[in-house]
Amino acid sequence: MSYVQLAHNERDPKSGHSKAKVLYNFGRIEHLDIKQLKRLVKSIARFLPAEDALESQVSVAHRGRRIKWKQSRSFGGAYVISALWKQLNFQSILQKRVDKRQFGTPIVQAVLAMVANRCLAPKSKLAITEWLEHDVHIPECPVIDAQVFYRAMDFLLTHQQHLEQELYWAVADLLNLEVDLLFFDTTSTYFETQNLSELKQYGYSKDKRSDLPQVVIGLAVTRCGIPIKHWVFAGNTADMSTIEQVKNDLGGWRLNRCIIVHDRGMSSEYNLRYLQRGGH
Repeated sequence: MSYVQLAHNERDPKSGHSKAKVLYNFGRIEHLDIKQLKRLVKSIARFLPAEDALESQVSVAHRGRRIKWKQSRSFGGAYVISALWKQLNFQSILQKRVDKRQFGTPIVQAVLAMVANRCLAPKSKLAITEWLEHDVHIPECPVIDAQVFYRAMDFLLTHQQHLEQELYWAVADLLNLEVDLLFFDTTSTYFETQNLSELKQYGYSKDKRSDLPQVVIGLAVTRCGIPIKHWVFAGNTADMSTIEQVKNDLGGWRLNRCIIVHDRGMSSEYNLRYLQRGGH
């Protein structure tokens, strides 16, 4: 007679060897309910990595035939991002500007791929191509050459001002945002290089790395922490000098009367008077 048992190996502290510990005795094999065993296998497989889960179900699902596991791709996160992408109308916002330029490369798909990658598994532009090919399934995004990502970044930079405004209103409509209180602050990030550029400059480093060039990043958010707009300033920009540009850039966004909250280091008589001016 043959019996079926569920067991796992445990190390015997006395002998130092592993031995099987019976977790459950199913009884004689001829009396077993096969459908019940299948349900048990599926239930246990939920807690296994994808390749191990498949291996554990091979004999049940394929009636004894062995199959070779080749690869798996993540889909859940990309599915959610694609749905939000469509719900926020990002596709049409980008597409109408791409159509005007008559691009022959998939710029919109490249932007979606970069957004998904940044949310799910941040990598360099060069590595996103391999990520799309082997790690994730995004139906809208075929395998895209790295050069297309760089072209997409140039496109976003060219249309940054208008795109940010349109994207803000898409989010504001969907989430019913109220911008009656606006928080603004800056930080800095440095580069492991000595080469300078229009943006990469030496300045006061909040990372305590005054020996390296940096850029200053500004961010404005609502009272709920929803980003409104971001700025990248030259690394030698003083925080106090950013307020004027922040108000000017947000001036045409039809924001309601709002209170602006910023760091004490940005307060000056000029900035306070400038914020109190009408016109926006």
